[in-house]
Formats: sequence, structure tokens, C-alpha cells
Amino acid sequence: MPTKQETFINVDTYNILMYLEKRKAGKSIKYYLVHSYREKGIIKKIRKYLGQDLSQKDLQEIKFKAEKQILSILEEINTKVFLFMLTKSQIQKLNKADKKIRIAHLDEKDWQKFTEDFVYNTNAIEGSTVKREEVPKILRNAKTTDDEELETKGVARAVDYIRETKEEISLSLIKKLHYLCFQDTKSFAGKIRDVEVVIRNARGEILHQGVKSSEVNAALNDLTNWYKANKEKFKPLILAAIIHNQFEYIHPFQDGNGRVGRLLLNFILIKKRYPPINITFEDRGEYYNTLQEYQKNHDLKPTIQFLVKQYNKTLSKVPTK
Repeated sequence: MPTKQETFINVDTYNILMYLEKRKAGKSIKYYLVHSYREKGIIKKIRKYLGQDLSQKDLQEIKFKAEKQILSILEEINTKVFLFMLTKSQIQKLNKADKKIRIAHLDEKDWQKFTEDFVYNTNAIEGSTVKREEVPKILRNAKTTDDEELETKGVARAVDYIRETKEEISLSLIKKLHYLCFQDTKSFAGKIRDVEVVIRNARGEILHQGVKSSEVNAALNDLTNWYKANKEKFKPLILAAIIHNQFEYIHPFQDGNGRVGRLLLNFILIKKRYPPINITFEDRGEYYNTLQEYQKNHDLKPTIQFLVKQYNKTLSKVPTK
């Protein structure tokens, strides 16, 4: 019987579990590196022969090369999604969630109502004390009295921008959205951070640490390149969820990442001719939990399930057209 010794490797930002398999052949021992994965309910294996009767040093050197070969094979049959990989069957299952939402078209009154709801909720999630009933008046008034009102107007500007722009996702677009939101309140509006950021809960416990400041630009370029290469593989809701979650994982700005991330989510939906989605302040706890599931457990399903519910809430206010 072959024996196995598991080895957990992390290559190119995603996690793959491989194990070392030893098989007796007479008085000799043959070594294999193996990766198992499930596709359509069937367990499949990729096995690379390493050699027989290897010294520990030779084994490590050959194993390293075999890891690269297995990853290369996986990239041909699966889709890399930043922190993990998805098989074709997993992508198909995620894409089925798209059937659970109703596609509606917003007229100008609907868009005005959505903008006011979105501006209130997305700012409230980040601590704004502006009340929902105050938003229309703030957006109509030429004068503002404080930073919260300025950011109310800023987010509304950004919503108008994602509705009208013909741009694709790019580093320039991401910085533009941040600038539109915070040009009147933050000195670093539109600027990628050069400091480290840590997100803590009310007890001071670390929930997430953004990528190192020296790596932010590379991470954002990876995000935009991935979008261009994979945007046809995923239904719009799934695509938007992936980009949103990865953006929040990167956390490229000193502050304001949540609002820009939710704008990016809607930018992709609108670009794909889907209606926008409003994540409500009252559901922020569940929203944060889905981000944690993505970051810690590489699980997209909670985000998709949550967004379907938020979509239904949003579109319940839009008459069927």
C-alpha cells in the first residue's frame, strides 16, 4: 500500500494541497507527488513521478519542480481566482445563482431613488450619521455644512459617473472613483496608499490586513488583467462579486475602500447591462461575514447568496417593465 505525506504549498497567491506518495518496489521506494481534486463528484488525481531511493536533498529539489508542473496542469484545466482555483463545474454552479435574480431596467425616477438609497447605505456602513431622509435635501442643496454631507454628494457623483462612463476597469478608473467620493474631504483622494492598513473589530481584534503598500499597484494590475482575461467565463453577478471581494482584500486606499468596492461592484453590473445593487446598512454584519469567508476560507458562495438577497431587496422597489 502506498503511504502519503501531505505538503501544503502556496504558489502565486493561491493554495493547493499536494501530498508525497511513497510506493515500495521490491527493496526500493518510489516517490510521487500527487494532487487530488473533485470534478462533477468524481475524485481525480494528477500524479508526478519523482524517482526512487532519493536522498532528502534530491527529493526536495525534484519535488519543487514537480509542484510547478502540477500547477501548470491545473491552470490549463481550472480558472485561477486570485486566492484559489475553480474547476469548470464549480464555475457552472456559481453561475447558476444568476438565475435567481430578476433583470429590471431602471427609469430616471428609479435611478434617483437607487442613488439616494445607495448613498445613504454605503456611507452609513462606514459610520456616517446622515439619515436616509436627509439625503435628497443634501443632494439638492448647493451648500454643505460638514464632511459627511460632502461625502454624500461625492458618492452620488461617483454613481452618476459609473452610469455614464464607457471606460473598462483600470487603475485609472479605480483612482477616479475614490477621487470623486473624497475630493472635498481627504487629502489622499484618488491616491494609492503608501502606508500599511489593518482592519479591526470593536474589540480591537485584527479582521484583515491589506496587502503591503509596496505591492498594492501590482495587486491592482493583477485584478484588472484578471478581469479582462476572465470576464466572459462568469455571469455578471459572479464576476462583480469576485472583483469586489478581491478589491476589499487588497484594500488599496488609506480609507474609503468599502465605498469604492461597492461602486466597482455596481460598475461591473451596469457595464453588463444589469441593474445596480444596494447593500443595506442593516445587513452590514452579514456583509462583513461574507468578506471574511472569502479572505480566510476562499469561499465565494456566502457572498453570492448574500448578493442575491440584496438584489431582491433592491429590485423589490422597481416595478416590472
